Amino acid sequence: MQTIQANDQGYWLLTQGSAIYLIEGKLPCGRADAFPWLGQQGMIIGTMDNQPLWLVAEHEEEREYVSLRDQLVLPEQTFNLLSRGVELNYFFKTHQFCGKCGSKTDLAQDEWAVHCDACGFRAYPVICPSIIVAVRRGKDILLANHKRHIESKIYTTLAGFVEVGESFEQTVAREVFEETGIKVKNIQYFGSQPWAFPNSQMVGFLAEYDSGEIRLQEAEIHDAQWFDCRQPLPEIPPQGTIARKLIEATLAICKRED
Repeated sequence: MQTIQANDQGYWLLTQGSAIYLIEGKLPCGRADAFPWLGQQGMIIGTMDNQPLWLVAEHEEEREYVSLRDQLVLPEQTFNLLSRGVELNYFFKTHQFCGKCGSKTDLAQDEWAVHCDACGFRAYPVICPSIIVAVRRGKDILLANHKRHIESKIYTTLAGFVEVGESFEQTVAREVFEETGIKVKNIQYFGSQPWAFPNSQMVGFLAEYDSGEIRLQEAEIHDAQWFDCRQPLPEIPPQGTIARKLIEATLAICKRED
């Protein structure tokens, strides 16, 4: 990072965990000397509306932050850019010391990484891949109410982290079976979404039912059911999430085959 100068200009991204700072619902924009972070550390991480987007190093200051989740209504490219800033901030905060020798690290000057001058080790932002999958059985879609969504009553697709030595397709089959007892087939890649909570990459798939009856993994799943795509669905994830896109894609498939 570099010291922010008075004539530096653009959009300013201040983060705290997976939350960002907004002024009247928008990212601060303008010259640095109009804002109190003049003289702090920052770096350009992209462009927004043809202006630089600056990531300002996190400071413990009294500001009201809002969850990045609330920005899912933004265009995908804009949301992904904000996710980049949140994930980079998380990486820099959690890699201040070398994982090899324990010495203090410095930010690399030529790429997004931290470098240890003591032993030469360089670390890069950690991205944790996670699958998310919509499972279809004829005109039905498999949706689950996770325990974290009990109060909101949201039903969504199944998801889980990729394990070491495992392909994405193997993860899909394993996670669906572990959480619901269902076996799937015809697994097809759908799309992906950066998910900065704090550093995931959601890789989406569509799959078809193969066999089995619903058997809940009660530690994580409160309820799971087959829902008729031709009937009203329960509360589902908001627009902008890949879960919502997977559900809508499944509904479109059912409509075409009806």
